[in-house]
Amino acid sequence: MKIAFDVDVIKELGVTRMVQQVAEWGYKYIEQSPHPQINPFYKHPRASREIMKEYKQALRETGLEISSFICVYRWSGPDELRRQAAVKNWKRMVEIAVEMGVQVINTEFSGDPNQPEICDEMFYRSMEELLPVFEREGIRVEIQAHPWDFCEESDATVDAVKSFRSDNVKYIYSVPHTFFYDKGVGDVARMLRYAGDDLSHVLIADTMNHTRHCRYIVNPPGVDATIHQHVAPGEGEVDFDALFRTLREMNFAEKNFRVGGEPIVAASLFGYPEKMAHQAVETRELIERELQQLNAQTGAR
Repeated sequence: MKIAFDVDVIKELGVTRMVQQVAEWGYKYIEQSPHPQINPFYKHPRASREIMKEYKQALRETGLEISSFICVYRWSGPDELRRQAAVKNWKRMVEIAVEMGVQVINTEFSGDPNQPEICDEMFYRSMEELLPVFEREGIRVEIQAHPWDFCEESDATVDAVKSFRSDNVKYIYSVPHTFFYDKGVGDVARMLRYAGDDLSHVLIADTMNHTRHCRYIVNPPGVDATIHQHVAPGEGEVDFDALFRTLREMNFAEKNFRVGGEPIVAASLFGYPEKMAHQAVETRELIERELQQLNAQTGAR
């Protein structure tokens, strides 16, 4: 199992200092979320020779590796021209991943919740073109449901992943999206078990249950938007005891996938860079304590 840190919260440091900071917090892997000089949101990847040379040098100097890239493109439409552009972006992102020796890219549908049928059609149209590319280049693409998308629920996203019957397509469970995943129930254990062997990646952060009365107040009432958080474990309402217990019961940390190898657990903490000096370390230690160390102890008996 690879324990990674999502660098979105420190991307303004510049590539070299960003990598150094992750190393100083005790991580061995970086989850490279959208970065304006590498893989910006919705736009064609940048990743100049100079930036990638600097990135590689920083990785060599620190001994870190990139566990995974995150890319977010409008590949599920509903606009056809933007969908075509997203497919081009995807193809370039795969080239960058191969150049950097990264076998895992995680993503979301990026569709329109108001046009779910069209977006579903667009997603499968994109995958018809992209899946052969993923398979040819040995890339594991992991798909997550996301708030304000045409598919927000965990089980439905798992069903879409399983529909491809491909070792190159897996599922990512984002813990801070838990209450969107089952309409406020928050039954993490059941959802993880439903994903089963297709679960290859977990994002760790907490959030409040947005379905509870006045947990969040958005004005004007009924606005077409969603709200959630990526705060430190324990600051929200996710049942982390059930989460880690279920992952242990599933032997998640010990899995090895045909494409992309080890599963990934990434700290996905946003919004409070002023807290990262201790929260990044505490989250890593929590993951190690709950998954890595306990599995090692079990295997030693």
